[in-house]
Amino acid sequence: MQTILVTGGLGYIGSHTVVQLITAGYTPIIVDNLSNSSIKVLDRIEQITQVKPVFYKHDIQDTSAIEEVLKRHKIDGVIHFAASKAVGESVQMPLDYYQNNVSGSIGLLQQLKLHNIKTIVFSSSATVYGDPATTPITESFPLKPTNPYGWTKFMIEQVLRDLHISDNQFKIGILRYFNPIGAHSSGLIGEDPQGVPNNLMPYIAQVAVGKREYLSIFGNDYPTHDGTGIRDYIHVVDLAIGHIKALEYLFDVNSQNLLTVNLGTGNGYSVLDVIKAFEKASGKKINYKFMPRRSGDVATCYADTKLAEKLLGWKAKFGIDEMCRDTWLWQSKNPNGYTGVIPV
Repeated sequence: MQTILVTGGLGYIGSHTVVQLITAGYTPIIVDNLSNSSIKVLDRIEQITQVKPVFYKHDIQDTSAIEEVLKRHKIDGVIHFAASKAVGESVQMPLDYYQNNVSGSIGLLQQLKLHNIKTIVFSSSATVYGDPATTPITESFPLKPTNPYGWTKFMIEQVLRDLHISDNQFKIGILRYFNPIGAHSSGLIGEDPQGVPNNLMPYIAQVAVGKREYLSIFGNDYPTHDGTGIRDYIHVVDLAIGHIKALEYLFDVNSQNLLTVNLGTGNGYSVLDVIKAFEKASGKKINYKFMPRRSGDVATCYADTKLAEKLLGWKAKFGIDEMCRDTWLWQSKNPNGYTGVIPV
């Protein structure tokens, strides 16, 4: 039974991945500073899995605290989620993003090197591709981020590649996510953004549950089938399983030691497609208003997922209907996110 350190393990994607790790027979050790997550997630994970993971409230920038964790446990591998992740906020607070995401990751990697922990799965993002010339997006596309958040992911990827060149015993998986949505089918864990949601699906869910009056759709004149932007949405459980597959790949002695893959469905859904699917799943009418385009938004963005299927044997199983169904179950059972009581 291998022990996996999960940084940011109580966050949206981290918590779903911890559940999948336990299901797959791993022992997760969670480090999270709770800046964008809730301690209540720990109890929800236990409800789902009957296992309460070891948890440390530490910041990855606190290298002495990280060192203590690494001394206390024999860690076989690391999944590194911990990061600030809002694109708009990164434009307003670039120094904070570079400090937390880049400096924090370097400090973590230095500790891993010191303790001879050399298997790492890194949570990257399709934002590293910027505004791609064509779709679907393959892993060989040029990297040209358009905001500080994207640049932090780009920089950490480069640090990891350089680390691998310096010591090819490091086994590194770089996973470039597209747009994670959905929730665990139990309705016990899901996306709980603090303040105004930055992403489409939690905003739609909050309109459906009555927390917000309407959804603003930025642009209805894109060259798409209905004029609204198209994105590759992936169920968070599919994404979590992708991390397990990446770990298994890296633990295989015959695998290559540096892996970079897209995790998406390979399908694009427009904003209006997602709204229609959510209305069907929830039985609720979603009010929306069209607004001018936002600068930096692209018309169409979806993944080529052939490499993940070839190397990892991984392919997304859930479609937009399941993504909306599970989001609605989570939001309707937890209208105020984790601030409410644990649902029965």
